[in-house]
Amino acid sequence: MPERTREFGKYGAQGVKGHELVARRLDELAGGIVTPITVKRGLMARLHYLTRTPHSRAAARDAGLTVTDRTLKAWLDGRRSPSRKNLERIETAYRTVRRANVAPYLLRRLNAQGRGTRVEIHPLNQSQVSRPRQRVLEFRTLNIRHWDQIVDAWARGDDAALDTAWVDQIVDLGSQWGQYEYCTNIGFAI
Repeated sequence: MPERTREFGKYGAQGVKGHELVARRLDELAGGIVTPITVKRGLMARLHYLTRTPHSRAAARDAGLTVTDRTLKAWLDGRRSPSRKNLERIETAYRTVRRANVAPYLLRRLNAQGRGTRVEIHPLNQSQVSRPRQRVLEFRTLNIRHWDQIVDAWARGDDAALDTAWVDQIVDLGSQWGQYEYCTNIGFAI
């Protein structure tokens, strides 16, 4: 069984940790507000999402948006604009609340009543690695039936837990799983 990669890119290989690509793909599946937060429409949409119900307000506070109701009302009325630091807090709170709201739906969709979801793993880019050091890596597919730990770690924003959950799934690739710790792309056949 291979160990985790310690010095990735030492010989010129390029790629991204698999769990980061999974998180990006889950974010794409979760959807959300596309307009940037720097545009008034995007800011207002996020603020309305975070303040629509008492539950969403509590979730936004738990996610780090700790401004007074007066300030929030001034932002919603357009009388004041949030600072750059508060824009970052709003964006972070929006992503956190959105992930928590969408996670149960994604879990049902990905588990597909026990059938799971087919995952395509594209290997790392070795174009900058000298010929004698290149490995033979092929495109791989894997059917993941249990997404609970992956989706839970993604919804909480816990990178370490997501990495562990992802590696627990790709171990099913056999003794070659370590070659797919870093990848160029991961796709879901949904």
